[in-house]
Amino acid sequence: MHRGVDLKSSRAWDVIVVGAGHNGLTAGALLAKAGLSTLVVERRDIVGGCCVTEEIAPGCRASTTSYIASMLLPQVIRALDLGAHGLRMVPCEPALQVALEGGEVLAAWNDPARTAAEIARFSARDARAYRMLDDELRGLASRLQPLFVEMPPDTRATGVRRWSELLRAGRRLRGMGGRDIEGLTSFLTGSLGELADARFESHAAKSLLLANNLYGKHGGPYTPGTLSGLLFHLLTGGEEEVQGFFGHVMGGMGSITSAMAAAGRSHGMEIRTGAGVASILVDGGRARGVVLEDGTELAAGTVVSGADPKRTFLGLVDKQALPEDFVAAVAAIKMDGPCAKVNLVLDAEPVVHGMPADAGPGRRALFTLPPEMHVADRCYDRSKRGELADADELFLDCVVASNVDDSLAPPGRHVMTVFVQYVPYRLAHGTWDTERDTLGDRVIERISRYAPNVPGSVVARQVLTPLDLERTYGLTEGNIFHGDVRPDQLFHMRPVAGWAGYRTPIRDLYLCSAGTHPGGGVTGAPGYNAARRILADRKARR
Repeated sequence: MHRGVDLKSSRAWDVIVVGAGHNGLTAGALLAKAGLSTLVVERRDIVGGCCVTEEIAPGCRASTTSYIASMLLPQVIRALDLGAHGLRMVPCEPALQVALEGGEVLAAWNDPARTAAEIARFSARDARAYRMLDDELRGLASRLQPLFVEMPPDTRATGVRRWSELLRAGRRLRGMGGRDIEGLTSFLTGSLGELADARFESHAAKSLLLANNLYGKHGGPYTPGTLSGLLFHLLTGGEEEVQGFFGHVMGGMGSITSAMAAAGRSHGMEIRTGAGVASILVDGGRARGVVLEDGTELAAGTVVSGADPKRTFLGLVDKQALPEDFVAAVAAIKMDGPCAKVNLVLDAEPVVHGMPADAGPGRRALFTLPPEMHVADRCYDRSKRGELADADELFLDCVVASNVDDSLAPPGRHVMTVFVQYVPYRLAHGTWDTERDTLGDRVIERISRYAPNVPGSVVARQVLTPLDLERTYGLTEGNIFHGDVRPDQLFHMRPVAGWAGYRTPIRDLYLCSAGTHPGGGVTGAPGYNAARRILADRKARR
């Protein structure tokens, strides 16, 4: 018997959403907009999940986890009118840039011709190869884009529906030539390193490709499947549906989820923070509500989990209510997140070797430090063995967000976030509680070789290891994608084969997390798609 409110006498919500991350908020707001009484319950005291802005020193705020807006769906922005609720994004210009050994900086601008001209400083041949590759990628990305908001095919369908599912899936191949299909297959399964070696000759151009990798994904650059990042980063984002959009969010990434929460509230959605869910109630094969960590029971006709599949089915749901093969499949999802985050407050802006004297604040706001391809591969291999890489092996992506948004820090202070890969979730020696500072020290040591003034400018430092990402943000094994982005865990295989349509083996329990199609990143797509599935199912029942 659960403590708390008697389900028979308490209010029954139409929908309870578990977790106020950006996907949970998207799903909840859309369901509330459709007229359903919707409650979002969140374990932390703030909304946002991993899309948050938090104070890391007095008066200094950082996007502590996710830090650049790239693929936020235009459909989500428009459906929830996020601009009216305070969302403002400024395009990153350049979209990214690498600081090279020897004191030079190479930028990838939003204009491919301008980027090619930069590459030509190092190799005319590579400049031509870049333009050809960019054209190829943009064409393939436009083919891939519609799949983000389509329901994956039900591969377990039978009878007439089986054929309709196959026809629906095949519709996207209509009009694609053999070369298109070949290209899509290569870019979804091939390795970044092999493509770079085959098409480019200069270290500079290869570094730029590596800097555009899919951060947080398993695999060194020579691992099959690592080429997919070039495609994913060219999907559209922002209200104007710009291919390859990268944006600084004014007020930090938390402004996205604050706008989503405000949009949901405008439609009657309620949010309770400090309300962690202990379990999802299941009776007679149906979800009936949730039990909070304080014992309170909340009833609902539909429960939507924004938690990752492992946390949902191996932690919140009684395994006896699930098929054994389903539980085994969920347990086998590849997680063990390979990344960390270091957030810094500085009393001086980083001075990067080779940064042009006339570089504006937008250009000075970001720089990536990718190691050479073979070194990045070695770094990943070490992380698989539970080893922490040396400073010169670490792959860092640095953003000085306060350069473009002075609301994040007071005068004289600068906020810099550093994404780190590859690091192990499980250390072979020691624990993250004892090695956290070692990672932070090595990150600063690597940055110092390109921006020597940084070590002496650090006023405050926050190091978020994979274990911290799990403990604080609820990411099982610290995986920012709620399950690795790899061919056997995508589309109709996400989260597991046979259950890729946001439904689950428990009736009226749905998933809306990044562990579902189309995966991670601050896209809102899983929440958007899950809400449409729920509304379609309700309509079909009527």
